[in-house]
Amino acid sequence: MDGGEELEIGGWKHQVVKDGEWAGWVQYGSDPFEDHAGPFYYRVDETGQRVCAMRAEKHHMNGGGFMHGGAIMTFADYCLFVIARDDLQDSRSVTAQFNGDFVGAVPVGSLVECRGEVVKAARSMVFVRGLITTGGEPVMNFSAIIKKTKPRT
Repeated sequence: MDGGEELEIGGWKHQVVKDGEWAGWVQYGSDPFEDHAGPFYYRVDETGQRVCAMRAEKHHMNGGGFMHGGAIMTFADYCLFVIARDDLQDSRSVTAQFNGDFVGAVPVGSLVECRGEVVKAARSMVFVRGLITTGGEPVMNFSAIIKKTKPRT
């Protein structure tokens, strides 16, 4: 991470990036796989909606020169937890179901963004949907169910 202000949100460490392209964006620091697969960022926009983003780099590409489907799905999984964060504050949780449709390609160097919403937050499950885009064009739409497990201790 880039050494900005550290926040604790829902028992997880986050850091506000202070320099460079991602200045003002927030980055998790508590998921080793996402740290390895990303970096991924989020911020709250002027309407109060969370926006997730990443830059498609060479290590995210497949043999055809476009972003690998697994990299897009990993980013989508990150996004669904950012989107649902308010409904997950007092619990640990896991992705129970994920449905996604690949509808576009991402070339190297592209800014990739995601916006979404919680469709329903129930006692033990949270239903989320989202849309990943690049350059204003859709890349993947997804829906997912997050299963709340046990309270954080």
